[in-house]
Amino acid sequence: MINTKKFISLLSLAFLSFNLFGQHTGKWGDQGNGTYTNPVIPADFSDLDAIRVGNDFYAISSTMQYSPGMAVLHSKDLVNWQVISHVVNDLTKISPNLNWDKMNSYGRGVWAGSIRYYKNKFWVYFGTPNDGFFMSSATNPAGPWSPLHQVWKISGWDDCCSFCDEDGQLYFIATNFEKDPRNNKKYNIHLFRMSDDGKELLMESDSIVHQSPGSEANKLYKINGYYYHLFSEVKEEGRVLMMKRSKKLPGPWEIRQLNHVNKALDKEPNQGGLMQLPDGNWYFFTHHGSGDWEGRAASLLPVTWLDGWPVIGEVGKDSIGSMVWAGRKPINIPGIKKEIQADDNFNSSKLLPQWEWNYQPRADKWSLTARKGFLRLYAFLPLKPTSGNILMKAGNTITQRSWRTSSNEVTVKIEITGMCNGQYAGLTHFSTSATSCIGIKQVNNSRYLTYTNNNNDTPGTKITGKVIWLRSTWDLKGMNTYSYSLDGKSFLPFGESNQLAWGSYRGDRVGIFNYNTESECGFVDVDSFLYRYSK
Repeated sequence: MINTKKFISLLSLAFLSFNLFGQHTGKWGDQGNGTYTNPVIPADFSDLDAIRVGNDFYAISSTMQYSPGMAVLHSKDLVNWQVISHVVNDLTKISPNLNWDKMNSYGRGVWAGSIRYYKNKFWVYFGTPNDGFFMSSATNPAGPWSPLHQVWKISGWDDCCSFCDEDGQLYFIATNFEKDPRNNKKYNIHLFRMSDDGKELLMESDSIVHQSPGSEANKLYKINGYYYHLFSEVKEEGRVLMMKRSKKLPGPWEIRQLNHVNKALDKEPNQGGLMQLPDGNWYFFTHHGSGDWEGRAASLLPVTWLDGWPVIGEVGKDSIGSMVWAGRKPINIPGIKKEIQADDNFNSSKLLPQWEWNYQPRADKWSLTARKGFLRLYAFLPLKPTSGNILMKAGNTITQRSWRTSSNEVTVKIEITGMCNGQYAGLTHFSTSATSCIGIKQVNNSRYLTYTNNNNDTPGTKITGKVIWLRSTWDLKGMNTYSYSLDGKSFLPFGESNQLAWGSYRGDRVGIFNYNTESECGFVDVDSFLYRYSK
């Protein structure tokens, strides 16, 4: 006979152990048995917002200087997600600094935003720290999205959200983080009414609804007759989620703290979306962490309502939540498990939605039609680097997010017969704080395997064949090694191990690069990109 008290005690101990060390187990997402493990996406999907429309869930994630901008994701169960589109196809509509011929806005560009569904459309609003607020709408979140519209040209603002009240009136909430005349950084959260089409702020309606250190991540909801303002602010323990509520938008407001910071792992659920499921249960889809090499990963936390307030995560004795690492899936649909797209054989006439360029690419220097079944990358001169890191100033580097699982492997097959002297093409990991790559350099009409770590080259064997396979392998800690193959079967290691890194609000990216330091000459044809990771 089972000793019930002992069993419960052991179960609680096991849960506590998992709660403390879950992020380091390598487990993530759908476990295939009706449960899930956080993170549900072990990669850099930061500044999330999410909504439910019918039986579908949609989320957006900031993309900074990457193009296309503002990723849109879809799920049926809040655990398994797919990237389905991007809101911003052309970053130059935001700023010329985000183009391939400028490339001076790392960590800037598309910051946090909101996705909402009202008036029979999906609405996305987002801010940039230098260029103000923008919006777009779509009847289908998979696109097309309407041409980008600048709502307000301003600097020093971020983290906006739109809101449609029951009477159809539109509102807009955002944070002003500029310094005051005494150089003290202040965070004022402002509320505006908007025009009926959602394209203009009514400036005379401006009011400050909150002020505190680091108060950002704004979201507005109306639930059971109350207006709820969700946001984050910095307290002694770290950045926490806060909530204000009121029967009227002008106030007066009550306020509560919703969660604690997991100090042991530096995990702090922050930007995210609060959703009610058809069965009445509530969840919060959020990024967590203040930045490691994988970026800010996506997690799903249960929500418990106490006395009219949502508690995020496991409810503590103080009625404040804390991070949880595992739970039962909110919706268990047999056979639904899907991984976010990663592989590509380049047979489509359009780039698949998992790809994002580092800055807006030069349109005439890449093609999916020049040779069917290949991505052709034409080489051109990089801009003059300010830090000695050429790759950070090389246009048309195409990237994906680096996943954090127990084992990760990317293999790219490249045909190199179209290369010119001065050209360097291959596979890279990069952030603004660490960059490495393996590839082929052509010098004096000969091609050489080359490993580069933070702009220091290590030349290797001469390559005489037409095709090269390049591989990157990294572990749960982000230690990466490169290898190469001449036949696609036998791989030889090359170069030293290197640590993947976080930089400029972004996790590490894995990508394909191609540039020429001597002239605008040469091309490579990318045949395939295969991404393997632990599930």
